[in-house]
Amino acid sequence: MTITSFNHVGIMVSDIQSSKKFYQQVLGLKVMEEFVHSNGELHLAFLGKDNQTIIELIEGYNPNLPVEGKVHHVAFSVQDIEKEKEHLQSLGVPLVWNDITTLPNGGKYLFFHGPDGEWIELYEKRVEDN
Repeated sequence: MTITSFNHVGIMVSDIQSSKKFYQQVLGLKVMEEFVHSNGELHLAFLGKDNQTIIELIEGYNPNLPVEGKVHHVAFSVQDIEKEKEHLQSLGVPLVWNDITTLPNGGKYLFFHGPDGEWIELYEKRVEDN
């Protein structure tokens, strides 16, 4: 596995507008990118500082989870997500979904399970960001 950097933490929210406002006003983060997911159901907002994403706000999953369950995943950047998927499969690591997802911004991601069922994301930045 070739991790190039930490990418972001995904947080499930019930109201993305109020959550964006909170993270901007309280933590001083800036909205770096925002769009509707390729599936047409999830609204995503990436916030950070100094051109580095720190958090991803996700509206559209189950908003009724307990406080302990709002952190949805941790993400790491990779350069070749297809190669990393093959590596995970060769080790028998369970994938959340079998397919790599391409977002409207050109980024690609893949989720797999950690030993306690936690979700871990591998994220390949769009070509012009690499």
